Amino acid sequence: MLMLTDQQHQRAVLLLAGFHILIICASNYLVQLPFQIFGFHTTWGAFSFPFVYLATDLTVRIFGQEAARKIIFQAMFPALVVSYVIGALFHNGQFQGAEALAEFNSFVFRIALASFAAYLMGQLMDITVFARIRRECAWWVAPAASTLVGNLIDTLVFFSVAFYASSDAFMAANWPEIAAVDYGFKLMVSLGLFLPAYGVLLKVLQDRILQQSPTQQLN
Repeated sequence: MLMLTDQQHQRAVLLLAGFHILIICASNYLVQLPFQIFGFHTTWGAFSFPFVYLATDLTVRIFGQEAARKIIFQAMFPALVVSYVIGALFHNGQFQGAEALAEFNSFVFRIALASFAAYLMGQLMDITVFARIRRECAWWVAPAASTLVGNLIDTLVFFSVAFYASSDAFMAANWPEIAAVDYGFKLMVSLGLFLPAYGVLLKVLQDRILQQSPTQQLN
């Protein structure tokens, strides 16, 4: 882990928590936009949410498990509220007007709640897997394994809670297929794009975002 000053630590925690909230909210909006690729149903959220796992793994690498969990607990409640607001304002990708907030939208709230549960369970599993094997294997094994497990838990929890017997007939009928394809695309994005860039992104986070001195090193 890095030896950080209190100011650097607080700045990094706020930045990463804000990043988590941003990605969760964006993904909750994008998951309402299904499309087909190669004949399979999926959503645009499959391409945005893997950023959260990248941020989590980098957090564990830099700060350790305790700080990573702290970031997750700081992000999850604001993300729930903001996700509902954005989902209500832009239901099905269409701006509904500010008056949409005056009436409770159970469909949007269910998506926000599903995201809350999936994020909490998936991220905690990701942290546990990553931290347990990061020092015992090659550098790429920990982020790859944690991505496989964390994304699986997150996907199963989110789609089952959000769309099982949903009022949206299309999502209620197709959520198992969408969840399977979504998981596949998450792995493609995470393992195919993020994993090769992991070392580069770690250095960027260390040198530019945290503004570290040259003498501070990662274990």
